[in-house]
Amino acid sequence: MSIRERLSGNEAIATAMRQINPDVFAMFPITPSTEIPQYFAQYVADGLVDTEFVCVESEHSSLSTCLGAEAAGARAVTATSSAGLSYMNEVLYVAASARLPVVLAVACRALTGPININHDYSDTMAERDSGFIQIYGENNQEVYDNYLMAHRIAEHPDVRLPLMVCEDGFITSHALENIELEEDQAVKNFVGEYQPENYLLKEENPLAVGPYGISAYYMEARVAQAEAMKNAKGVILSVAKDFEETFGRKYGLFESYKMEDAEFAMVIMGSSAGTAKAAVDELRAAGVKAGLVKIRVFRPFPSEELAQVLKGCKAVAVMDKSEGFSACGGPLYAETAGALINEEQRPKMIDVVFGLGGRDFTVKAAKSVYERLQNIVETGEVGEVYVHMGQRDGGNHGI
Repeated sequence: MSIRERLSGNEAIATAMRQINPDVFAMFPITPSTEIPQYFAQYVADGLVDTEFVCVESEHSSLSTCLGAEAAGARAVTATSSAGLSYMNEVLYVAASARLPVVLAVACRALTGPININHDYSDTMAERDSGFIQIYGENNQEVYDNYLMAHRIAEHPDVRLPLMVCEDGFITSHALENIELEEDQAVKNFVGEYQPENYLLKEENPLAVGPYGISAYYMEARVAQAEAMKNAKGVILSVAKDFEETFGRKYGLFESYKMEDAEFAMVIMGSSAGTAKAAVDELRAAGVKAGLVKIRVFRPFPSEELAQVLKGCKAVAVMDKSEGFSACGGPLYAETAGALINEEQRPKMIDVVFGLGGRDFTVKAAKSVYERLQNIVETGEVGEVYVHMGQRDGGNHGI
């Protein structure tokens, strides 16, 4: 039976960690994820877990510690944000290439520069091709639920890849929301024990972890990773189905909101989707056929499934809460455009970069995006494809 509670996103993640009781937690603090190891340290002190809690000297070391633990056959976790994730960069690629299913909680925060501690996705988007699975939550409930599913996805024999559970820094990491927690034993039964196939301490099958990949073998290792990421899509859906049957809450690769007859739509991620849904509701009440797709799983990217949902629309705005500095749009736009490129019937598309460094995103702002889409549909003219929204100078590069 679910337990009604009121928690921040950080405490929700820490609670999920406590319920799972990992073998190793390697910690190094950084705002706004610091509360996660703080909460967990109290669980250790209170004897609520028997996790080996390791305090290290940097984020690079925290993930490296997790790799050592996973290689030895232990379930290992950590948490970070922003520059901490960037400092892990080298080790992220090592984790993925060594097929070590570390689960990493990320409270997404803008990268320097200039220095900023507020939310956008520049940190996780910078690591989108590291080989980590990436799952994003709109609210604290989704963040908690995503974490409960994370270990089963990452550790699945067809996957065995590390995974990031992503929440929005301060917006969900620190804000209190009503949430349904599951009973400890029910969580343990759902997640199960880690059963690694091969590991350093397995006497029957000695192996090396992280060997030198000469030219004759490097590409084969990369292709195996790529196939595992493809496999992850089906595993994510399978675990979500079991989660729904066990706990009653339904998840997919993305959420379609009022898309059945939508003429134009917005593609968006995280907590901003809640604001945009309110705009969709207001527009629908006025007879405007607006819809929304909220991306939950960014890696593996659900290209085929997204194309099926969007191809019937006349115009689509992709909302990037991170700047790609490509001079033609952000990372979510590139993925979405790529998903639709071979569709004979596809919408006209624009990319809107918004919310950088914690800049507000309002219902009014969301409605202005839909107004532009409606104008595109009516006139057939797309205009400027790559725009920024909400900047103070109010120049001619806005929505």
